[in-house]
Amino acid sequence: MFRDKDRYLNILLISPSILAILIFVYAFIGWSVRVSLSKWKGLSADYTWNGIKNYLDLFADPRFQIDIRNTLIFTAVFVFGSILLGFALAVMLDQGLKGEGFFRSLFLFPMAISYIVTGVVWRWLMNPAMGSRTSGLNLLFTNLGLDFFVNKWHTTPTWGIAAIALAAIWQMSGYTMALYLAGLRAIPEDLKEAARIDGASETQIYRYIMLPLLSPVTLSALIILGHTSLKVFDLIVAVAGKQLPLDVPALYMWQITFDGLFYGRGAAVGILLLVSIAILIIPYIRYTLKTEAEQ
Repeated sequence: MFRDKDRYLNILLISPSILAILIFVYAFIGWSVRVSLSKWKGLSADYTWNGIKNYLDLFADPRFQIDIRNTLIFTAVFVFGSILLGFALAVMLDQGLKGEGFFRSLFLFPMAISYIVTGVVWRWLMNPAMGSRTSGLNLLFTNLGLDFFVNKWHTTPTWGIAAIALAAIWQMSGYTMALYLAGLRAIPEDLKEAARIDGASETQIYRYIMLPLLSPVTLSALIILGHTSLKVFDLIVAVAGKQLPLDVPALYMWQITFDGLFYGRGAAVGILLLVSIAILIIPYIRYTLKTEAEQ
């Protein structure tokens, strides 16, 4: 009787959260799906059935094709750069560096800053102005005699989105460092000592022992960074505003919905983003649950 009472109390305790999630998450997802299949344009709601025409129009839109290209470039540069830099920082701290606590906090600090603040700072650092108006990184390169590094950053027509990814790398590499550092500290020292006794170099130890054992950490980093890159919005707006060469699906969704009042097509973009993120996250959740069950 007491067990049943505790069970009912537990259900009663979490029921407000469950109800809120059902209403404000899943119900609104369902409503967005319905809007994406409608002809809604303008301030007045119009739920006239439109099928998948909004989705077909999206993929036929040259602007959305630019969005997909920019997202792929941003994701590749951001994810690879964050993992590489984060792993390098973790390896450095794992060597027993003096003042490790200070450097660990220093590397993690950017993560505590919002993308808006990061964008404002990096907008100045990546100022594309030349001549007497040169500032930020371009001015630093000029003073150091590294003129070949001076460039127009995010105003470069094709690869400007990659420059935006540098700011995201700066912000999230500390988080990746923390993941890898925790993974490195969890690996028994006996394994490395045994490898050294067998004549393995430090490079071979990291290549054949550490990296394979860190594969779950790498997978987690890929999932977290990947879904972050798919929904990037505020960083791009803070650095460069609303420019077509730097357009991404989230920015397109905002403009077409609230500026153009194409609510049906805007909802379709949102659903495509949701599906893209789900493709990344759901296999990871299944892998995690399977791993925990096996343990």
